[in-house]
Amino acid sequence: MKSKFKRVLLKLSGEILGGGGFGINAESLEELSHEISRAVKELKVQMGIVVGGGNIIRGKKLEKAGFDRVTADYMGMLATAINAMALQVALEKRGLEVRILSAIDIKEVGESFVRRRAIHHLDSGRVVIFACGTGNPMFTTDTAAALRASEIGAEVLLKGTKVDGVYDKDPQVYEDAKKFDYIDLKTMLEKELEVMDQTAITLCRENHIPVIVFNITVPGNLYRVLQGEKIGTFVEI
Repeated sequence: MKSKFKRVLLKLSGEILGGGGFGINAESLEELSHEISRAVKELKVQMGIVVGGGNIIRGKKLEKAGFDRVTADYMGMLATAINAMALQVALEKRGLEVRILSAIDIKEVGESFVRRRAIHHLDSGRVVIFACGTGNPMFTTDTAAALRASEIGAEVLLKGTKVDGVYDKDPQVYEDAKKFDYIDLKTMLEKELEVMDQTAITLCRENHIPVIVFNITVPGNLYRVLQGEKIGTFVEI
């Protein structure tokens, strides 16, 4: 079996690692690492991963508590490094070679992000986890995912969430929410759909990177998406 894609960027929210709660949920981490390791080993896909930090710190909540935006954002970036370390350990236990490349210099935790280094690791069969977002405040980890996908030449950005695709409004709030099987990046911008922030969407559009939004908590979904099955929402260029 082979993947439809040679190289992908997988974006994970911190909530996925937290199992919907605070901190890192051991069961969720094990399930996620199983899905990723199976896909990498069996489908021979080159995978970069960007993980959020919302299970540990949310910058917006800190702002409401009186923190300035820049400090809150840097704290959020460090939270992504914690998640990256946890995911690295879980994946290595399953026999994968994993490297953390950080946008903020934390040499005791991982290597500093260098584009050519990232590509070398991917070509060598290693999973690369990109930590600390873009390394700059004011940007989300969705934007970091779009940026890293562009830099490593990923063929697609896979946004693994707890929702099974893109809807015209929040399906957890509105029973009549309509799911899109297909939508394009331009329409997402125009409709201001809160799946990814507008900077991330613009980056994907300018660099011709399609996005697939799917529920990664369903066993086997990541594997099937990589094989080209129609799961979730395909966001065209």
